Amino acid sequence: MGCAGLRIGVAMCGSYCTFEETIQQIRKLVEYGADVLPIMSENAIGCDTRFGTSKYFRGLVERITGKEIICTLCEAEKVGPQDMADIILIMPCTGNTLAKLASGITDTAVLMAVKGLMRNNKPICIAISTNDALGFNLENIGKLLNAKNIYFVPFNQDNHIRKPKSMTANIDLVIPTIEKAIKKEQIQPIINCS
Repeated sequence: MGCAGLRIGVAMCGSYCTFEETIQQIRKLVEYGADVLPIMSENAIGCDTRFGTSKYFRGLVERITGKEIICTLCEAEKVGPQDMADIILIMPCTGNTLAKLASGITDTAVLMAVKGLMRNNKPICIAISTNDALGFNLENIGKLLNAKNIYFVPFNQDNHIRKPKSMTANIDLVIPTIEKAIKKEQIQPIINCS
């Protein structure tokens, strides 16, 4: 099936160190013929960090997708009712967003867009990037692994010496995960030890 013709929401949260990788994946999706709907949490779109300015990232994402970023609750509320996406990729998905999603909290543009797709029985892909995956958020990962229509990009510890509880998604498996998730299948193995 591939990604050609798919309407893919890419929802970015505030793991700023992975923005460049995320933007590379957005570029690939567009090159493969996907119609990418950019969504950013308020923190993702509003903060200047050592990794770049909000203006830089916003401009880059909007140029690549040809669309304005959805970044408010009011804008994101329309995603589900107006059937604006076939699937959403939350990338990077922070521990904060994981916890809120697992608890049913909808207080950001990302979570509102996800809620709309979940209501429409559509798949959600999660590409985690959290320093707390093997800490308090392990419980939330477990809840989401057992939730309907939630699919994880395989992940692994990114630096087991300096950050033993931290895990990030395997960027090379983002597109294969989307291709499986659109067929309601979880790519395996989920935890990648390589």
